[in-house]
Parts: sequence; structure tokens; C-alpha cells
Amino acid sequence: MRVVVFVRATKDSEGGRLPTKEELEAMGRFNEELVKAGIMKDGAGLHPSSRGTRVRFSGDKRVVTTGPFPVNEIIAGYWIWEVESMEEAIEWVKRCPNPMPGDSDIEIRKFYEAEDFAEAYTPELKAQEDRLRAELEKKK
Repeated sequence: MRVVVFVRATKDSEGGRLPTKEELEAMGRFNEELVKAGIMKDGAGLHPSSRGTRVRFSGDKRVVTTGPFPVNEIIAGYWIWEVESMEEAIEWVKRCPNPMPGDSDIEIRKFYEAEDFAEAYTPELKAQEDRLRAELEKKK
């Protein structure tokens, strides 16, 4: 099962505070464990939302808003993991060093799989997705 693991932003991360050498080393060791276990597929930290943009969709209208955005709505970083279960993902997160200098939250969310869409996921849509995934793999 694929999950995305979000590191939620804090006032420190939104203020542009960068991790210390010690924090980077601790997170690097954790990432190494994830890679060696075959869990981690991707991951990165994100710039503060003051450098971001949102596009709001309302019917056929698009409204562009530049950051910063409220801290409680922001993601500061992410991982993509392949795990056997949500319980396994939770156990890995519990082992993670605190990604922020103070209190922080990490959110785990499962990716949709084809079977989640039932009959709406037609053979034609599956073929299209397979083709696009193959193209992405070639570009790596």
C-alpha cells in the first residue's frame, strides 16, 4: 500500500527556519533506514508558503493567490512510502526524529488505488494510466 506522509508546517518552518546540522543528520539517518527497508520511494522538504501560489477553481474561473498562507493549512515536507499496512506506516512515523524544533505533527494518508473507484475506473482509463506510468518511467 502506498502512503504519503506529510510533515505539517509550524511557525518556525513558515518563518524560514532551516534545520540545524544535527537535525539534518538525524533525519538523514532515519531516511537511510527507510531506504534500506525498501519503504521510502520519495521525499523532500518544501519552501515556506510565502514562496508559494494557490489557484482556486470555481466553475470556469481561476483565482491565483500568492502566499503566505495560514500555518495550519501548510505542508512543510513529505515522504512517499510503500508499506504493508497503515499500522506499519504509523510505527515508522513513531521512529522519526521530531522534524521541527518544537511540537509538530505528521499526517499519514493512503493513496487511492484503482479498486477504490469501482466501475467508474473503466478498462480504457486503466489503459491510459498504464501508458502514462510507462512514459513516466522512461523519463526517469
